Amino acid sequence: MKNKKAIIIGGGPAGLTAAYEFIQNTDIQPIVLEQSEFWGGISRTVNYKGNRIDIGGHRFFSKSDVIMDWWCKILPILSEEKTIKISYQNKSKELNTIDFPSKGKNLDNVMLVRSRKSRIYYQKQFFDYPISLTPETVLKLGLFNTFLIGMSYLKSVAFPIKHEKNLEDFFINRFGKKLYKTFFKDYTEKVWGIKCTEISSEWGAQRIKGLSIRKSVAHFLNKKFSKKTDKNISQKDTETSLIEYFLYPKFGPGQMWEEVARKVVENKGELHQNLKVLKIETQGNKIVSVTAQNQLTKEEVVFEGDYFISTMPVQELIASLETEVPQNVSEIAQGLVYRDFITVGLLLKKMTKEEITDNWIYIQEPYVKVGRLQIFNNWSPFLVKDETTKWVGLEYFCYEGDDLWNKSEDDMKQLAIDEMVEIGMIRRQDVLDSVVIKMPKTYPAYFGTYEKFNEIIDYANQFENLFLIGRNGMHKYNNQDHSMLTAIQAVQNIKNGVSSKDNIWAINTEQEYHEEK
Repeated sequence: MKNKKAIIIGGGPAGLTAAYEFIQNTDIQPIVLEQSEFWGGISRTVNYKGNRIDIGGHRFFSKSDVIMDWWCKILPILSEEKTIKISYQNKSKELNTIDFPSKGKNLDNVMLVRSRKSRIYYQKQFFDYPISLTPETVLKLGLFNTFLIGMSYLKSVAFPIKHEKNLEDFFINRFGKKLYKTFFKDYTEKVWGIKCTEISSEWGAQRIKGLSIRKSVAHFLNKKFSKKTDKNISQKDTETSLIEYFLYPKFGPGQMWEEVARKVVENKGELHQNLKVLKIETQGNKIVSVTAQNQLTKEEVVFEGDYFISTMPVQELIASLETEVPQNVSEIAQGLVYRDFITVGLLLKKMTKEEITDNWIYIQEPYVKVGRLQIFNNWSPFLVKDETTKWVGLEYFCYEGDDLWNKSEDDMKQLAIDEMVEIGMIRRQDVLDSVVIKMPKTYPAYFGTYEKFNEIIDYANQFENLFLIGRNGMHKYNNQDHSMLTAIQAVQNIKNGVSSKDNIWAINTEQEYHEEK
């Protein structure tokens, strides 16, 4: 009797996690179809002349013990003996670690423990992120503005908006109207390209969760007066935006997924790159095959399977189905919106603000298009070929096909340099090199036809051997760990013969992790 096969569309974190779980826990052979020539999706690492770019910045931190264990089985932690304490569970069980220095060990395939620092850049000044009304913040804002912010916040506490209709309501309830307009409104609208009043409050529940002024101040005070010196990555009771330390692969997030891909192949999994899914054949309430086209040779290949796991954008999935899709489902799928992403890497002799130790900086200045700045030296020094240089990434948010997306590479590089000079971050003569990377469908949006998305879920669930997982697969703005949890749950459902997919869709809803419910 031949082994059953699982056809997995997409080789990002969700797809590769599913493939790895199949080879570890079942007799089902995973076959992964990846459209690009890379593994990791938006979690891949781009190597440009020895300088590595992390597209979007990926902290390896999770409140899920399952995920923390999973990562550290693939890449153990490199720990500095006597100075770093690695603990993230309340149990006695320890993570997989390698002492440093360690003779005879591979010290490349490892995770580093990194300090988190991110700030807001507004009116050419740095403000802590998440914003908290500390003495330093008060000094920069001025007493009068701080007073107005404080009164506005107290009003939001005393008279909260009872039914949050949109993202603006969500922000105001947690930060007050004045602080929202000062530090959140412009940046968020820069990211999404529309007003906060047109974005579902569910985005806040997905990305910001329980963060508020009160929690930010409490965290600041605890950090200020705490006597703890160990680097501890547990932080289970800490809001994700407030964590102090995180794990990070030595050579960027792509290293994790390249290693997972290698392990899948070693265990007789089947991986394919440069294959774009064109058609998905159905028979009754089952998927029977996928037709994919090789992007290099244009040859079409048919893959038959017993189970089908999709991480491809829902819009493309529905359009690929070779069956009569109900009109309402088709229209909702076509109306889903995705925000696209451009990273401009700049290699610099130095930055004008040499004190920068941030992993990333939110650029709140409304007169420039750049939304966020990554400093790759501070993610891992091994991302940078020459440690005497600064390697930074400017992040631009756009729609595929708009003016920004259609700029030539030279024009995009020039825009990035001009804006960095304008906000006072660099001098033009310090630019050594640059590169442009475009990533379509990076962020599934919570507007367009999203409010009717449950109709797509109900339709997709009718195909008993089809499982939607991951960020684009579920049109859910998941973090990397949430996407992985959906993959793990899908494989468990298949292994245990569970027909309902509700437990997959429940992951990272209601501002909680599924496993904590």
